Amino acid sequence: MPRAPAPLYACLLGLCALLPRLAGLNICTSGSATSCEECLLIHPKCAWCSKESIRSKVELSVWDQPEDLNLFFTATCQDGVSYPGQRKCEGLKIGDTASFEVSLEARSCPSRHTEHVFALRPVGFRDSLEVGVTYNCTCGCSVGLEPNSARCNGSGTYVCGLCECSPGYLGTRCECQDGENQSVYQNLCREAEGKPLCSGRGDCSCNQCSCFESEFGKIYGPFCECDNFSCARNKGVLCSGHGECHCGECKCHAGYIGDNCNCSTDISTCRGRDGQICSERGHCLCGQCQCTEPGAFGEMCEKCPTCPDACSTKRDCVECLLLHSGKPDNQTCHSLCRDEVITWVDTIVKDDQEAVLCFYKTAKDCVMMFTYVELPSGKSNLTVLREPECGNTPNAMTILLAVVGSILLVGLALLAIWKLLVTIHDRREFAKFQSERSRARYEMASNPLYRKPISTHTVDFTFNKFNKSYNGTVD
Repeated sequence: MPRAPAPLYACLLGLCALLPRLAGLNICTSGSATSCEECLLIHPKCAWCSKESIRSKVELSVWDQPEDLNLFFTATCQDGVSYPGQRKCEGLKIGDTASFEVSLEARSCPSRHTEHVFALRPVGFRDSLEVGVTYNCTCGCSVGLEPNSARCNGSGTYVCGLCECSPGYLGTRCECQDGENQSVYQNLCREAEGKPLCSGRGDCSCNQCSCFESEFGKIYGPFCECDNFSCARNKGVLCSGHGECHCGECKCHAGYIGDNCNCSTDISTCRGRDGQICSERGHCLCGQCQCTEPGAFGEMCEKCPTCPDACSTKRDCVECLLLHSGKPDNQTCHSLCRDEVITWVDTIVKDDQEAVLCFYKTAKDCVMMFTYVELPSGKSNLTVLREPECGNTPNAMTILLAVVGSILLVGLALLAIWKLLVTIHDRREFAKFQSERSRARYEMASNPLYRKPISTHTVDFTFNKFNKSYNGTVD
């Protein structure tokens, strides 16, 4: 429909007729005054116009608005900001300017030539703006009509690139006749041979698909093959709420990618405190770090036992400084320490929780220590000992004597323990013997071990000598 912008400007410099009404005073009815100065010359009683403290508002009203017109207002107030849909400005004072843009939209085209007139008037002003609207519902292309055009199969009028079919004919080119058997045209409603008519989601009429309505969304396409609700979902939300569904495919909004638009391209969640992305050991994918360095893990790929750590990489800088007496202006040291801020100290104190303590052994068997902290600028703050910590070299003879002495002491201790155990065992056995001896209750004469020197044996026997029997004892 045609839209005709009709700008209207209302200047507060001519509010002499409005402000007295708001203040309950007499109305200055000067239609010829265009400024407060002119108004004061014509109406001296309007002296309050010069007071900057007076504030008010201006609002547009519409008189005799036609029913078939829609009006859209845009107000540009004293702050210079446009407010679409607003028809008033508040907080105005003398000298401020407010402007209004009014756009018209016709709801329909009248059947005959019609002209409507309505008025725009600021509330409290006598001046108004009359707007006349003339409808032009015909296009220039309608002049060259082609009745019974071959483009419309001789059954319609070709006008403005379209066919207006004669009664009883249908189709974009008037190729179908009302009531005709439509089976000959049904193949034109199939996306491919063997597929259902209109994808099973519409009716085929005169080789065109008329898609069904769905409670889930819109079905569209030449063969009703598309819709705006059959796209991938994430947690039940279509296109994750970050895209639009077009014919089964999510068209993601800016900042999102993926089949269901659930993958954010924002890398701020992968940036560590040191400003590095995934600790420079991986890539940021969908707002999360995907570690690519072998052995790296952690939310920011910050953990990697097998990776060359920062202590190893910064050691070259520290060794170069020690070799050249701490002069970073040396060309080699300047190259190795280009991203380091060096601080020399006598003692390392790890009071910063973010500081990483590093130490290594020098060629002279000394221990060199330093700490580093990554700065937001991308550089590192190195705190280095002025001199490595070296202990006194032990005497070899002292070590040998200490070892031999330790062995002897251990041997003597073991021998003493053995002797002590044997003594304890012997004492226990002797005490046991004494206890058994004291329990013996017998005389020497009745000693069961004692034997007399003379022994007597009695033998019972019988024998016959000289035909006499004897029975006696033989000594």
